[in-house]
Amino acid sequence: MTVIADGLPNGLRIDPETGIISGTTPSAGTYTIRVTATNARGGATRELRIVAGDTLALTPPMGWNSWNCFASKVTRDDILRQANAMAASGLRDHGYAYINIDDFWMPRNDDNDPTLHGIERDAEGRINSNARFPDMPGLTASIHKLGLKAGIYSSPGPKTCGGCISSWQHEKQDAERFAAWGFDFLKYDWCSYNQVVSGNYEDKAYAKKPYMVMGEHLRQQNRDIVYSLCQYGMAKVWEWGDEVGGNTWRTTHDIGDSWNSMSRIGFSQAGHEPFVKPGCWNDPDMMIAGWVWGRFTNLSDDEQYTHVTLWSLQAAPLLLGCDLTHVDAFTLNLLGNDEVIEVDQDPLGRMAGRIATRGDTQIWGKAMSDGSLAVGMFNLGDETVPVSTTWNELNLKGPQRVRDVWRQQDIGVREDGFTTDIPRHGCMMIRLSSAK
Repeated sequence: MTVIADGLPNGLRIDPETGIISGTTPSAGTYTIRVTATNARGGATRELRIVAGDTLALTPPMGWNSWNCFASKVTRDDILRQANAMAASGLRDHGYAYINIDDFWMPRNDDNDPTLHGIERDAEGRINSNARFPDMPGLTASIHKLGLKAGIYSSPGPKTCGGCISSWQHEKQDAERFAAWGFDFLKYDWCSYNQVVSGNYEDKAYAKKPYMVMGEHLRQQNRDIVYSLCQYGMAKVWEWGDEVGGNTWRTTHDIGDSWNSMSRIGFSQAGHEPFVKPGCWNDPDMMIAGWVWGRFTNLSDDEQYTHVTLWSLQAAPLLLGCDLTHVDAFTLNLLGNDEVIEVDQDPLGRMAGRIATRGDTQIWGKAMSDGSLAVGMFNLGDETVPVSTTWNELNLKGPQRVRDVWRQQDIGVREDGFTTDIPRHGCMMIRLSSAK
């Protein structure tokens, strides 16, 4: 297959063999290009819109994070295997772009594991990686070659959650180091900050300060680095995360792969929607679908559908936690449904709100850029029940065309509402557009 692009702005180029566009950010503005792919069977052309400016993450970041697979055992080879699997599985081609290293890439010399040892900082105060990650620029180059982006992790305190060296009083050097190494994403985890600066967790000035410091240094770099705040929703971070330069912010404590954990977190996001817009995303934590912690998730199939549906309606970052080398057919279809991903990635940048609660059922709705409405219908109970919504409840007028998003099938036109049976802990996602 050969891929060409017409109208690429200065600074960007396309590889005709892979279709990967790379280069440096063009001048601020919106560029519409035409991408054409051809092979022996014919050709296809699509429009691609490139928006250049000061705002990063115009749609929620999609990718993968190492913690739910490898936790404290992560190595360079693990990261490379996951990057290659992201490409080989096809998930990359559905939009999953970031390969993010979580904790334990940096030195921890008080640990018995010699692979964690190393010189913490160089003569100029810049952070070093441990023995498991001998060549960070080489690692990011390998990830970029696959058409993917690379993410890294640190903390504003002196130690990470795992006890490794972190960025306290070295924020400038570390921001420069991450940019020089070629990273595109930083997860900045609260961890030990409270051990060196005391304060009230719900005091906004206290909660904002360390994130503002790193945010300022990231913006000074000659590289775009998406900034992910991880401080578990303290001081209502969704109200001020963008003020410190954040692109995403954790709204809750860590998720676990159980119905109680996932549903409690997912359904508790109602009310956060006013603070979501392009470049600013609530983060209810990483995905727990598929192969996590060395086994398949404890979520049932229906619970996994609910998980992905909620996160997509809420315009949450879709950062996978599963081992991509163990992706089965079910997980691949679950995570690679383009119509579901389109709801998450809609450029209007709206987050769904909860519209109704009736017993164990809930209705959520999200406005889409084409004027349609994406609707999630959920059964939180333990028995199969009919779940209904009306066009009046959704503030819609006239007959609506109903499309089943998960099955990618048109259901037909309905005059005033829709009802369907939904199993225990299951859901349905429909997309409604005026039949007129």
